[in-house]
Amino acid sequence: MHIDKVFTAGAVQRLGGARFFERGVTYVESRRVKKLKVGDDEVTATVRGQRPYQVRLWVEDGEPAYSCTCPVGEDELFCKHCVAVGLTFAGRSESGPEPASVDAGPVDLRSYLFTQEKERLVDLLLEQARDDEFLRGRLLLEAAKKSDAPVYLDEFRAAIESVIDVGEFVDYHSMYEYSSGISNVIDSVETLLKEGHAAVVVELCEHALTCLEDALGRVDDSDGYMGGVKDRIRELHYEACAVARPDPEALAKRLFEWELYSDWDTFYGAAEAYADVLGDEGLAVYRRLAEEVWVKIPPLTSRDERDRSHSSFRFNITQMMEALARVTGDVDEIVAVKSRDLSSAYHYVEIFELYRKAGRFDDALAWGEKGIADFPDRTDVRLREVLADEYQRRDRHDDGLALVWQELTESPTLGSYQRLHRYGTRAGAWERWRAKALEYMRSDATARKRAGRPAHRWASPADHSSLVEVFLWEGDADAAWAEAQAGGCSDRLWLELAAKREAEHPEDALPIYQKKVEKEVAQKNKPAYAEAVELMLKVQKLMKRTGRAAEFSAYLESVRVAHKPKRNFMKLLDGAKF
Repeated sequence: MHIDKVFTAGAVQRLGGARFFERGVTYVESRRVKKLKVGDDEVTATVRGQRPYQVRLWVEDGEPAYSCTCPVGEDELFCKHCVAVGLTFAGRSESGPEPASVDAGPVDLRSYLFTQEKERLVDLLLEQARDDEFLRGRLLLEAAKKSDAPVYLDEFRAAIESVIDVGEFVDYHSMYEYSSGISNVIDSVETLLKEGHAAVVVELCEHALTCLEDALGRVDDSDGYMGGVKDRIRELHYEACAVARPDPEALAKRLFEWELYSDWDTFYGAAEAYADVLGDEGLAVYRRLAEEVWVKIPPLTSRDERDRSHSSFRFNITQMMEALARVTGDVDEIVAVKSRDLSSAYHYVEIFELYRKAGRFDDALAWGEKGIADFPDRTDVRLREVLADEYQRRDRHDDGLALVWQELTESPTLGSYQRLHRYGTRAGAWERWRAKALEYMRSDATARKRAGRPAHRWASPADHSSLVEVFLWEGDADAAWAEAQAGGCSDRLWLELAAKREAEHPEDALPIYQKKVEKEVAQKNKPAYAEAVELMLKVQKLMKRTGRAAEFSAYLESVRVAHKPKRNFMKLLDGAKF
């Protein structure tokens, strides 16, 4: 739903309620809403209260969402500042957007300024520039352009540094306001580009990115605001480079150093992204620098420790070489880069896919089979899948089924069963493989149950959960129930089975729900208590259906007695409509 349909004046009044709405109206009337920005899916603004507060309104899953940096907004309430922005936006939407102009308002400001003495206006402008580094920088830039004097960027740099400087730390609740301040400065940098100062913008963007990288380690950016700011600066940097056309060799060197040593992927994929700006000359320099580093990177095989392939330095130079190879479009060159690290079965999958996409199926098959040979046990399931696909494309169904069968024997789960079903059906041999798979999964479950608990928490549970999931997936709820009765299953599956059986076999579902009630209450938190009450309402309905309505009162009282000290749970029970 479009944002102007969600944040109507009526909706804003309902969201704010009597507590905040009237004060929000006062803020609108006193023109405290500043810097209103309306995007396709969000509205942002600054509201001047005891201090400037940043407000953001947006739509999430068709419902109004909002945030404000004031103390009330931090409690996730639709505060007076949100009301003010919402009403301002609603009024704008209903009357149509008004052009931003210094002439707006009851006073014709432009005409008034033309009547003033030039000296007085200069003094006013200089007074404002003393407190606004960016305005001062723009004035100095214009003056330098008129007089052919050298351009000094200190004012701009100071403005950027002051707004990006985080001090000790920027916490989660302050991030929107902090990132909005940076965005406002970037707006000013973008204005410089529009005014024809592309070379200046290149330098300022690089300075801003340097400051930003230093700040990223000292902010709580859980909502990802800084990623958007960083991407915007980089896009502006590219646009400025495309206009200014800086020396390609110098630019290549800067981009190379940045991409190789940065921990923040600031110029990730620069060779591709800046190929048209760098040209042949710049790309040649970039490639020479990368190859000088690349030749020193040792190859890794399946026998090498995986951790060695995970250093950021190795990752960066590998991605850089891949980007250079993609610029040429030579698949063999890309494979040559990727094959420098074969410490993971998935790397074979990537090479396989490259050759398959290029229509070189024999090369794809060779790399897939090499991967299986290098990782014969517990290999990446994706490697088995792509190789099985290729075998079946060649009508080598037995070879493909052998691969997916090995996956099931190593990991007898619903997922491996579904893969076997897919390939067995294609081969026209599913019934035979189905019987074999069920027999294996049942014997494996029995063996694990005899052995006791699984070796680690990622292992398959020592019960018949996988078989229950298989039968539920096949739509045979009765077989799934019988399997659960025979070997047990997870709580989640017991609940799913109860839901399927309560219509025709309510007596089967009752003890499952009652047992789950106790487990929920044992968690001792409000959501679990609420879930327990919902389950008890189900118990009441099932007891009534089975002619045991009189038993529910005794059951309810037993629950009350057992959990009387849990006051929050007792309140929910008192409020439930039993």
